[in-house]
Amino acid sequence: MGEKCLNVSKYFLFLFNLIFFLLGVAVLGFGLWLLLDNESFTVVINNVTSVKVACYILVAVGAFSMLMGFVGCVGAIYEIRCVLGLYFTCLVLILIAQIVAGSLIYFQKEGLHNQMSQVISKVLAGFSNNNTSTERAWNFVQKNMECCGWTNHEDWMVHQVIKNSSELLFPCSCQNVSMTDPNLAETDPENSWLCKSKTADWPVYSTGCSKSVESWLLTNIGVVLGICVAVAFIELLGMVLSVCMCRNFQEDYSKVPKY
Repeated sequence: MGEKCLNVSKYFLFLFNLIFFLLGVAVLGFGLWLLLDNESFTVVINNVTSVKVACYILVAVGAFSMLMGFVGCVGAIYEIRCVLGLYFTCLVLILIAQIVAGSLIYFQKEGLHNQMSQVISKVLAGFSNNNTSTERAWNFVQKNMECCGWTNHEDWMVHQVIKNSSELLFPCSCQNVSMTDPNLAETDPENSWLCKSKTADWPVYSTGCSKSVESWLLTNIGVVLGICVAVAFIELLGMVLSVCMCRNFQEDYSKVPKY
């Protein structure tokens, strides 16, 4: 029975850590992309310290996840008790860190909202015809979540072209498509992402994207909580499997590969 438990634990622990390693690679790659993508993110990152710190955190988390996955795989394959003990300790620390991070996010909501406002303000001020990944993402958010700006459409007044134009220019992705008259605006030939308003006011969505995002989170709170619970369950499963392996084999350092 002990041998069967050992084999099952060994298989699932190896599979779990392989997935963990691949997720680490993805997070590390994403963090490096944010830091090194000169076309899309460099201006925002260099001007907002918190964003730069977040990128370094992503890189660190990705690298640590890769290391954890590697250590777990080695411990499972070669049945090294001290390695599995280290792996178990790291999982406990990760779980505690996630609880602390979740608590900080919950109690620092206002500060995070203000930081996000600064980031979005930099993005809006630097909008252009370059059609970078950041701009495409923001246009997608405004169009699909039916919102304009972060707080409201007046956030776009930080853009010099919109602010200094003698015509009423507004982002085309902000246009309220539910309005009955389809001829309320036309595309600006000099800036394809901007539209000219034919009315006294912008025919855009009145809701800011911050409220739309909050509404989406509240609507999908079950999915968000489900993902958090699933991650915590997977981590607890990794702890149980590592303990099960440690309890069902004798330490044998001869299994450690020699180079």
